[in-house]
Amino acid sequence: MTGTWVLLGALVATAAVALLLRRRDGRFAATGVAAPASPVDDRERVDAADLDSPLGERATLVQFSSSFCNPCRATRVLLADVVRSVPGVAHVEVDAESNLELVRRHRVLRTPTVLVLGPDGEVVQRASGVPRREQVLAALAQAVPED
Repeated sequence: MTGTWVLLGALVATAAVALLLRRRDGRFAATGVAAPASPVDDRERVDAADLDSPLGERATLVQFSSSFCNPCRATRVLLADVVRSVPGVAHVEVDAESNLELVRRHRVLRTPTVLVLGPDGEVVQRASGVPRREQVLAALAQAVPED
C-alpha cells in the first residue's frame, strides 16, 4: 500500500512541475540582470559582430537554437513570420553549440531562447521555450517605442 501512495505522490508532483513549466514556456520577461559588459556600461548587449549579421533598424530577435531541437523549428517559422509583418525588425538564429561564448555570456540554459534587442543591441526582453505570436508582438511593442 505504501508503494501506491509513493507512486501517486510522484505522479502528482510530476504533473505540478509540468503545468508550471508549461505556463512559463515562451513568456517574455524584461531583463533586469546585466551580463558583465564593462565597468562603464553594465547593460547586457549584443552587437552585429557577435551575430555576424546586421541588427534590425527598430529591433532584432535573436534565437538560440540547436540542431536536435524540434521546438526551435517552430520558433524559427514564427519569428520569420513576425519579421515579415513588422517593419524594421530582423531575425538572427544562433547555433548554440557553435557559439558557446555567446551562450554563456547571455545565460542561455535551453533552446530555443529568444532575446529581443533594441536598435542599439541592448537586450530588453527574453524568453525560453516556444513563444506564441502575440507574445512576440507584445514583447516588441514593449521593447521598441513606436516612431
